[in-house]
Amino acid sequence: MISEGFVANGAKVYIASRDAKACEETAAELTAQGPGSCIAIPTDLLKLDDCKRLVSEVQARETQLHVLVNNSGAAWGAPLDEFPDEQWSRILTLNLQRAFTLTQLLLPLLEAVGAEPRGNGNKENPAAVINIGSINGLNVPHLENYSYTASKAGLHHLTRHLSQVLGPKGITVNTLACGPFDTKMMAFSMKNFREAIEDGNPMKRHGRPGDVAGACIFLASRAGSFINGATINVDGGFHLAAKM
Repeated sequence: MISEGFVANGAKVYIASRDAKACEETAAELTAQGPGSCIAIPTDLLKLDDCKRLVSEVQARETQLHVLVNNSGAAWGAPLDEFPDEQWSRILTLNLQRAFTLTQLLLPLLEAVGAEPRGNGNKENPAAVINIGSINGLNVPHLENYSYTASKAGLHHLTRHLSQVLGPKGITVNTLACGPFDTKMMAFSMKNFREAIEDGNPMKRHGRPGDVAGACIFLASRAGSFINGATINVDGGFHLAAKM
């Protein structure tokens, strides 16, 4: 959804996924739609060496990176007394640590944007890091997805911390706390509980592609250049809805 929004507005977009076939098919489809382009770099972000290879491939093609969207994530649910230990390290690595890893590794390309003459001393045209969080990092869900909620809450605070370090370098760092969208991760819930999910939302619907794409484009644009360290809820107000 986010990639499609940027490509539709003329951007060159790199996407990474451990599913090489899906990654490459999506890149071809988005490039065909245009007017921008999409390039696939299949990557298993759980593996640090794969992250380094991804960054090397981007560095070989680009001298600057205007926008980094840390979007890859996973979830796991199980009762408290059955929750597997390995699903803590897996979920926290992918959802939280790798957002830090990629920001760290891509920092030279992000800094190069703020160093441009048109950057006006890193003030007017900053690069943007956008972390995709969750309303589950703000509230306590009914689901027993302990490692997921912890990872997203951690990501929200990591965003705030990085914003203070990277802001002076001409890089904004913000989070979108997303509610329910029609994604692969939400496929089971949407198939079985769509009506209840939409009925429980103040807007009486789930998120549309343009909702999250538009929010990212806003943060990456001149209009969002003075927003730094924010957590923006993209959920129709669902996180505020009364549960009793």
